[in-house]
Amino acid sequence: MPSPDSDRWLTLGQACRLLNVDESTLRRWADAGQVRTFRTPGGHRRFAETDVRAIVNGRSRKQRISEVGDLATRRIRRQLHRGHEDWYASVDEAQREKLRPLGQRLMALVAEYVAKRGRKASLLDEARATGALYGRELAGAGMSLSQAMHAFTFFRRSLDQSAKQALAKAGTPAAESVEVCEQIMALADEVLLGIAGAYERVPERV
Repeated sequence: MPSPDSDRWLTLGQACRLLNVDESTLRRWADAGQVRTFRTPGGHRRFAETDVRAIVNGRSRKQRISEVGDLATRRIRRQLHRGHEDWYASVDEAQREKLRPLGQRLMALVAEYVAKRGRKASLLDEARATGALYGRELAGAGMSLSQAMHAFTFFRRSLDQSAKQALAKAGTPAAESVEVCEQIMALADEVLLGIAGAYERVPERV
């Protein structure tokens, strides 16, 4: 049983307004142990403010990371449409169709990796496996390893720039922004290793 003196406690109405949820939802979360509660002598629930604000901050973090993926996707499409990427011209439409879902999965992995506190190792493994799929597709399209590295750095640069833009727009504290960008780069590094590993198993075409 939490001590009423150990934290600041909110009424049901105050907590619901902070979370922007209805009372039944908050009660359900409390019953599931997501928010610490105690009852006053009159039988009214009080909710731990630190738990409520942690949920609010976690939701905001997920929204910011989701925006990173959206910004990066738009940036990549815009730059590819301009036709300034030589490596992209060497990939025919059939190969592009195969690569699109891989790109979407990578964006989803970024969001999941940054938002999650656990299961990070398995997501890193999946990023490397996705990179290997990319590598096999690019090599099968006749793209040289050098061109594949250009494609990857283009993707990572777009992701990095979009992350910084979204985090700055949201007013994210500097320490958290650095942490998010470092996590994104860690995931991107696994993709790069996957691509490189795929090319080691497929003769490079020059």
